[in-house]
Amino acid sequence: QVQLVESGGGLVQAGGSLRLSCAASGRTFSTYIMGWFRQAPGKEREFVATINKSGSSTYYADSVKGRFTISRNNAKTTVYLQMNNLKPEDTAVYYCAAVSALTVRSAPKQYDYWGQGTQVTVSS
Repeated sequence: QVQLVESGGGLVQAGGSLRLSCAASGRTFSTYIMGWFRQAPGKEREFVATINKSGSSTYYADSVKGRFTISRNNAKTTVYLQMNNLKPEDTAVYYCAAVSALTVRSAPKQYDYWGQGTQVTVSS
């Protein structure tokens, strides 16, 4: 089992940047596929990005491709989401998630562990 705690959210103007972090407990962090999701008010939770166990493979939603970068540091048991050129439509609660699996995943139902979320608000 793994516990996840997100941080780094906040209020930023359009065009700005934020870096989210997700700290994981436990010694088995490197065995988990990690993902970032977001949920805006009145909308379903949607996929943002995912990364494999070693960090060598990543996959992004089309809406964030070229602007967001997911990375991980297994020694620090932390996964990151660097968000650049933020847009008002990126406003949401951002969640990190983990699953013990062989390949990256993009559906929320495929993840077993979730953090509490961190709010990102982008003003126009």
